Amino acid sequence: MFPPAPLDPEALERAARLLADAHSVVAFTGAGMSVESGIPDFRSDDGLWRRFPPEHYATIEVFHQNPDRVWTLLRAMGELVKHAVPNDGHRALAAMEAEGMLKAVITQNIDGLHTKAGSQQVLELHGTWRGLHCSLCFHVDPGGEALPDHTPICPRCGGPMKPPIVLFNEDLPQVVVTRAWSLAAEADLMLVIGTSLAVWPASDLPDVAAGNGAALVEVNDRPGALRYRQAVELGGAVAHVLPRLLERARSFRQP
Repeated sequence: MFPPAPLDPEALERAARLLADAHSVVAFTGAGMSVESGIPDFRSDDGLWRRFPPEHYATIEVFHQNPDRVWTLLRAMGELVKHAVPNDGHRALAAMEAEGMLKAVITQNIDGLHTKAGSQQVLELHGTWRGLHCSLCFHVDPGGEALPDHTPICPRCGGPMKPPIVLFNEDLPQVVVTRAWSLAAEADLMLVIGTSLAVWPASDLPDVAAGNGAALVEVNDRPGALRYRQAVELGGAVAHVLPRLLERARSFRQP
């Protein structure tokens, strides 16, 4: 594994000034946001996709054909998520929102850690681990057991249930998508955090923001995915970088 890029003091100053001066800031987060909470990137060498290839375990078609097979993945996923706690990066974003610097968090993560950290405006593009839902009749059980011993059955239609996470080839929640794209289009700054931009259509969000005039700040262990958009690059672990970014932005906002 490559060592993380050092945090550039000049880039930190530029990013903090942008954050302090912006009027509509949106954070867009990916798997790297939660690595320091003990949840490996599913695409990493020790990630879940090595043990459970998504084409065999994580598509909506496989779920309809063999839900028990998909639940072997879902239980492994749930074991990672249920013990995870927010890290300092999650808490920094929650503080930005509480202090009026950040309008919302748009996340690809299903772990619920932004909400646990105190963020109020969280848009979960790929759904959430919380509760159960039926993909046939769309019945929702918000208090449903997320790690049952067997595939849970919908009390309304008798179909198999799963957490309301979005499997491959399954539609994203349209209300969330509409709101996320609207926030991106209205932003004058987007913080792009812990994502390699490998998953479409979420990967389009920084381009939506930049195409409407927003500045971009990329926070990642090895930034560079948005260099073509002239993003300010902050290299390092999100739990280290985001608190420093918040602290420096606060100093620019002081009267």
